[in-house]
Order: sequence, then C-alpha cells, then structure tokens
Amino acid sequence: MKRDAVGLDVHGLRSLVGGMPLVSEWFTVDQARVNEFAKATGDHQWIHVDPDRARRESPFGGPIAHGFLTLSLIPSLLEQTVKLKQRMGVNYGLNRVRFTSPLPVDSLVRASFAVASVNDVDDAGVQVMWNVTLERQGSERPVCVAEFITRHYF
Repeated sequence: MKRDAVGLDVHGLRSLVGGMPLVSEWFTVDQARVNEFAKATGDHQWIHVDPDRARRESPFGGPIAHGFLTLSLIPSLLEQTVKLKQRMGVNYGLNRVRFTSPLPVDSLVRASFAVASVNDVDDAGVQVMWNVTLERQGSERPVCVAEFITRHYF
C-alpha cells in the first residue's frame, strides 16, 4: 500500500500504527551506484567493486552491494512511499539492523515500512519507529531488516 495522495499530517501518521505496511516501488541497485558508494565511503572490497573477481571467487556468484549501501536506501524509499505534510523530518537513528542475505548487483529491491509507534517529542514533534524490511525481487529472504527511527515536525 502506498500513501502519496495529499500527504499525511500527524493524525494520519498516528493512524498507521499497527496497520498494514507501506511498500515502496522497486529500485535497481546497479554497479555504478555500488562504485559511487565505495568511493564515498572508502570501502573498495573486491566483492563489491570487482565484478570479474567476484564472479570467479565470491561465494555470491558476482558482486554484491555493501550492507550499508542497502541500509542507506531506507530514507529515500520511505520518502517516496509516504508523503508527510511536515515542516521538517530528520533521521534519528536505528535500533536493530540485520543484513539477512546479500543483495547482488543489478537486483531490484523495495522496502516495506510498518509503523510500530508514534510518540510525542519536544518542540511539537513526533518520533516514529518504523519496522523496515528490504526485499530483493525473486528472493524469499529479505536483504535487510531494521528498526528505523525518524522525527517529524508539523
């Protein structure tokens, strides 16, 4: 389910607690993105950036995306999935994060966002706990599961 009509206010956001997850569109993680992430983070491990070697030597059969690249997709996939009528939103942090299976380069990935809680915080804001599952098209196992915390000011 996608929520993108006119955008949700704080009451609409609260109404999502315990409801069906919101699901993003599919997104392709290609080699160019993996290479740019490697450049930005300094993580040039061959299983990510050397497709020929990864096909020959990796237990994954080819290059895979960095786990932290996969994790970094969460905020943009959330923004594409649910529109909020807010002044500002910030990433507040993560609790439990697990990379439960590899994400091969050129795979399609999408995220589901289930709202676990919405709590009032200082300065007329709310803190939201999202249970996030990133799945790869064609795979039974998710590639990442996380508790993602955001703050929103309306």
